[in-house]
Amino acid sequence: MQEKVWIVLLLTITFTLCSTLAAGAAQDKQYANSIGMEFVLIPSGSFLMGSKSGEEDEAPVHKVTISKPFYLGKYEVTQEQWEAVMKSNPSKNKGRNNPVERVSWNDAQEFVNRLNAKEGHNRYRLPTEAEWEYAARAGTNTASSFGNNANELSSHAWWKENSGNTTHPVGQKKPNPYGLYDIYGNVWEWVQDWHGEKYYAKSPGTDPKGPSSGKARVRRGGGWDGDAWECRSAYRSCTMPDLLDSYIGFRLALSPE
Repeated sequence: MQEKVWIVLLLTITFTLCSTLAAGAAQDKQYANSIGMEFVLIPSGSFLMGSKSGEEDEAPVHKVTISKPFYLGKYEVTQEQWEAVMKSNPSKNKGRNNPVERVSWNDAQEFVNRLNAKEGHNRYRLPTEAEWEYAARAGTNTASSFGNNANELSSHAWWKENSGNTTHPVGQKKPNPYGLYDIYGNVWEWVQDWHGEKYYAKSPGTDPKGPSSGKARVRRGGGWDGDAWECRSAYRSCTMPDLLDSYIGFRLALSPE
């Protein structure tokens, strides 16, 4: 009888421990910071980067491995979040939950520096171009994460056909399979890399970080001003790092502890 009691007790402890670990793992897939920014855990893995039928600088298609999981903003950085850190709002299209815009790549770096200082670590950053495309694709190999049918774009993005020439509050359209909103449209998103038109031909196969130097920084995803062709996972554009415009914002990455 006593042996049965110990077996039941052991099974109960094991079940509780497994349930606790499972709950912890589920919680780790989401992260919220001190100013309400929400992040989604993007798993490590490999994918085919680029496009055979896209622009010249989208070729060649090449296998890339993202060796470590990372967090990526569930939404584009909003004006409210920008103000909480920078104490100003440069955006043309005002709205507390609209993405911040009219911020240069250099401005985004300053936001990163101040937010890291505010929270006492150095884990916030812009995603690399490879990380951005990997997260946008979310395990798919079609033009966009929802498929190849551009007629479905309006369900997933604010672009020139439905935006009314302005930004919109984040999170109103359907997310991609990783749970990322507005990965296409609303505002273009700065990434970390310098742009290199021929870079894909010599890109490292693991965790590429772009050319070591250049004149323009890469932006991804299309914006409220963009057409369907630009709202693709592989589409690349670039801009001088000090440029300000109402169609460019950003989304933050966060390295796990």
